[in-house]
Amino acid sequence: MKQNTLSYKVKQYLMFGGVGTALFLCVVIAPFLYGLYLTLTSWDGVSRAKPFVGLQNFAAAFNDTTYWQAMGRTLIYSVFAVILINIVAFALAYLVTSGVKGQNFFRAGFFVPNLIGGIVLGYVWQFVFNRAFVAIGKAIGGSSVSLLATPNGAMFALILVSVWQYAGYMMLIYVAGFMSVSKDVQEASLIDGCTPAQAMKNVTIPLMRSSFVQCIFLSITRCFVVYDVNLSLTKGEPFGSSVMAAMHVYNQAFTYRNFGLGQAEAVILFLVCAIVGVTQVLVGKRGEVEA
Repeated sequence: MKQNTLSYKVKQYLMFGGVGTALFLCVVIAPFLYGLYLTLTSWDGVSRAKPFVGLQNFAAAFNDTTYWQAMGRTLIYSVFAVILINIVAFALAYLVTSGVKGQNFFRAGFFVPNLIGGIVLGYVWQFVFNRAFVAIGKAIGGSSVSLLATPNGAMFALILVSVWQYAGYMMLIYVAGFMSVSKDVQEASLIDGCTPAQAMKNVTIPLMRSSFVQCIFLSITRCFVVYDVNLSLTKGEPFGSSVMAAMHVYNQAFTYRNFGLGQAEAVILFLVCAIVGVTQVLVGKRGEVEA
C-alpha cells in the first residue's frame, strides 16, 4: 500500500513538476556546477584544453585589488540604493493606499519603470543626464557638465536610476502589506489616543515587518549583481570609477579571457550576496508580528 502511494506521488510530481524541475536543473544547477569546475582551471574561453590549477584562481581573486575596489563600490552603491528604494517604495505605497483619487492609475504608473529592460533604461537615462539636464543647467546659468562625467556624479546617477527602476516593484509588496493590516486594529489605536504618526510607527509598521524583509532582501540581491544599467548608463566610466563587481567579473572572463579567475570572482560575489541576504532575512524575521 505504501509503495502504491509513493508511486502515485512520484507520478503526480513528475506530471506537474517534472518539466519545471528538469528546466531548473539544466538552466541553473548544471551551469552553476560547471562554473565551480571552471574556477579550478585556467581556461581562456576558446581552447579545448582546461588546465587544472586547483585553488590558484581564488588566491588570485583575493589578491586582485581592482576586484575589491569594484566590490567596495558595489557595497556603497547597494547601501544607498537599498535604503532609498525602500523609503520611496514605502512612501508610494502609503500614497496609493490612502484613498487618493485615481490610486489604481498611480499604482500602474509607478510600476511601469520596472517593466523596462535595464539596457534600454540605461540608454534613456544617459540621454537625460547628458542632454536634458545639461541643457537645463545651461539655460538657468548653472553647471553644464553632465553628472556622468564625474566619478561621484556617475555613482549618484546609478543610484538614482536604480531607485527609479525598482521602487515601483517594491511598492506593490508594501501595498500588499498595508492591505493586510486590519483596519480595526488601526482604528482601535486611534481611539486609544494614538496620533496617526504614532499609529503608523507602533502598529502598522510592526505588522508589515514581513513586507520590509521581502523588499530589503530583493533590493539587496538586485543591487549586488547590477550589470545591465551599469553597462548602458556609465560603461564603468569615468576612468573606471563606476565599475561594479558584476561588470568587473564580466570583463575578467569575456574581455580579458580569464574565465577561471572571472568565475572564481563570481563565486565570491555570489557568496557575499548570499551571506548578506540570508543574514538580513534571519534578523528581519525575528520578532515578526502576526496581525
